[in-house]
Amino acid sequence: MRPFRWDILAEFYVKILPYIFVTFEYVILSVLFGTIIGGFIAAGRLSSNKIAGFFASLYITVMRCVPSIVLLFLVYYGVPMVLEQKFGILMEAEEVIVYVVITFSLLLGASISEILRTAYLSVPKGQYEAALMVGLSPLKAFLRIVAPQTLKVAVPNYGNIFIFMMKEGALAYTIGMHDVFGRAFYLNGLKTNVFTLETYVALALIYWPCTMLLELLFHRVEKRLKGVRANA
Repeated sequence: MRPFRWDILAEFYVKILPYIFVTFEYVILSVLFGTIIGGFIAAGRLSSNKIAGFFASLYITVMRCVPSIVLLFLVYYGVPMVLEQKFGILMEAEEVIVYVVITFSLLLGASISEILRTAYLSVPKGQYEAALMVGLSPLKAFLRIVAPQTLKVAVPNYGNIFIFMMKEGALAYTIGMHDVFGRAFYLNGLKTNVFTLETYVALALIYWPCTMLLELLFHRVEKRLKGVRANA
């Protein structure tokens, strides 16, 4: 059995680390678009329209039942086929990040919709009604009274969403994404896949501190928001 190569670990770590920015790029974009999708789905769940509520619930059920890797391949192979056959648009191979963002935006949309829905329901309805009684329009009452309180409840839960994306997004390497995970396996492949253990250790030393920093960041945000609520 060969000895553990600390020099290879150090080499991989230094070469992989810059690609953390690629990882954060699709993480942030996926959460952003997932929030937009989640907002529409949450609105459907809260709507009195039974058809909108049915399709919103169906969307959440489907996204929760389909494994991430399956959805990723469905998007990767399905979207280019539809775009080419229906619209004559050819997707370039370099646009892998587009498929990753589409996949995880759809996936996160289901989870974020539930976060937004429960956060919205946590705001007493009387506050909205009181805002209408003092002369605010329904839109202004929502934006000034309901929305800020909804966000205060929802934002701390986003820590789990970001951490989930950091880990689940590693699946992007399966379609050729050169993020942290993909670059690590590329470098190991150049060395005939001999240093697999060193590769995983290098990845762990990158993912672990990033996850800890995210937890710390959102913990501070949560404490700050609680302080704002306490002083309000």
